[in-house]
Amino acid sequence: MTPIVEEPSGQMTNIVFNAPDKWFLSANERGNTHTILDSRHPDGMAWSTGNQVRALIDGQTYFRELFMAVQAMKAGDLLMFTDWRGDPDERLDGPGTEVAGVFADAARRGVDVRGLLWRSHSDHAEFSASENRRFDEIIDEAGGQCLLDMRVRPLGSHHQKLVVLRHPDHPERDVAFIGGIDLCHGRRDDHQHFGDPQSVEMAAVYGSRPPWHDIQLAVQGPAVGDAETVFRERWNDPAPISSNPIHFIQDKIRGEVRTARPLPPQLPDPEPRGDHAAQLLRTYPRRVSGYPFAPKGEMSVARGYQKALLQARSLVYIEDQYLWSGDVAKVFASALIREPKLRLIVIIPGYPDRDGSALPPNLVGRDAAMQILQKAGGPRVAIYSLENTAGTPIYVHAKTCVIDDTWGCVGSDNANRRSWTHDSELSCAVLHIGSDASNSWARAMRLELAHEHLGSNASMADLADPIQTFEIFRKTAMDLDSWHASGSRGARPTGQLRTYNLLKLKWWTRLWASPIYRILYDPDARSIRKRLMHRF
Repeated sequence: MTPIVEEPSGQMTNIVFNAPDKWFLSANERGNTHTILDSRHPDGMAWSTGNQVRALIDGQTYFRELFMAVQAMKAGDLLMFTDWRGDPDERLDGPGTEVAGVFADAARRGVDVRGLLWRSHSDHAEFSASENRRFDEIIDEAGGQCLLDMRVRPLGSHHQKLVVLRHPDHPERDVAFIGGIDLCHGRRDDHQHFGDPQSVEMAAVYGSRPPWHDIQLAVQGPAVGDAETVFRERWNDPAPISSNPIHFIQDKIRGEVRTARPLPPQLPDPEPRGDHAAQLLRTYPRRVSGYPFAPKGEMSVARGYQKALLQARSLVYIEDQYLWSGDVAKVFASALIREPKLRLIVIIPGYPDRDGSALPPNLVGRDAAMQILQKAGGPRVAIYSLENTAGTPIYVHAKTCVIDDTWGCVGSDNANRRSWTHDSELSCAVLHIGSDASNSWARAMRLELAHEHLGSNASMADLADPIQTFEIFRKTAMDLDSWHASGSRGARPTGQLRTYNLLKLKWWTRLWASPIYRILYDPDARSIRKRLMHRF
């Protein structure tokens, strides 16, 4: 790999040093000897090389590519997906491309379609039980099989967002889509961010058609086999899909199938096709009747971040839906304390997704995280939110991190305790194997995101420098903040960046909101020993 170090001027330069083991977890460091995710590799490495990974920025880009890929599938091909929420009528690319219908049509053509949707809580609690069930029914009626999977820790969820397409006769078409984008309403937005026409109800500040920013990866090459292994481990779990007796009765009444049909034998991994190394990182909690592939749980998402941040020297760039856990913030803060020249740019939503009683618990954890980061880095820490050209806040649902333009990671996990310890999560970390840092995959994704958020405020050459990047972001946000403060007189400055300002809570509000935050919003599935030792 090509680590990037900072010269006295702040300019990043290249060192030819192919060492993915410096950035990626080893099989031992993953901390889960029961998974075959690493042992399946003939070389014993906990990652694969020879991949081609593309970042699909925002839902419209991803949905269109997913639609075309599924449309091209033939009889005998295999489609596997996992999701937190699936709205069957969400359009992938306009009328007639409703996602459940597209998958069902593939099943009717002879494609073997298998899905795992989180069973979810009731719609009355603002979840998606009925939508997920209808998605399940449509797939089953077409001859595929979709299971409503509730094999989770209490108060937990299956949060992975994965689609894997395998083609026995055309392995060059094999692809895994990994990231943070659910197959549901509200996600099909583009870089201008005026929202998905099929909107979701959110806090009033986001309007009737909430803008939505997100990322999904398209992975091709041997890592597709790793992604399929993640799906197969969950699919083959012999535990009942729900241990809730009410669910059992409901399924019996509806005639629901609760047992997974055997999958066909796994195909050989696709041939190498690029110069990207990819490592899949996951969260599985320890639970009663534990996962056979992770009986003691797995926290490789947290461990993967911890190891990569040990290499950070110049710039850490984060986009995250939450970043509201003090325990997680300390992982980033330790890098800031260790490296006095390290800078941190964070993009988060300016407002929680819900109004009313949901607001204070959101802010409790966010306040703790922001204080920890600011104390560790002071002026080297910059936190922003986004808005579109109409002044409507953009909801940041992305879960991504880029460290020194070398290690990049995109997935379903947020920077909080729930994602790092409690729910099932899946992320993909990527390194560009080569000697030219200016051509690295991580840098290309960061620059594409910067171009979206900054508009025409900077050249790609300027953004290659960490100090200039930090200052360009700061000035872009300051200009837009000043324009709003002046009553929006004159032309609106370019860009989407706003300086993030945390809403403060009264002490009595914090008193009732804090336990709700810790128990319901951001639970911790670590053992007491690990909590006391501040370990993942």
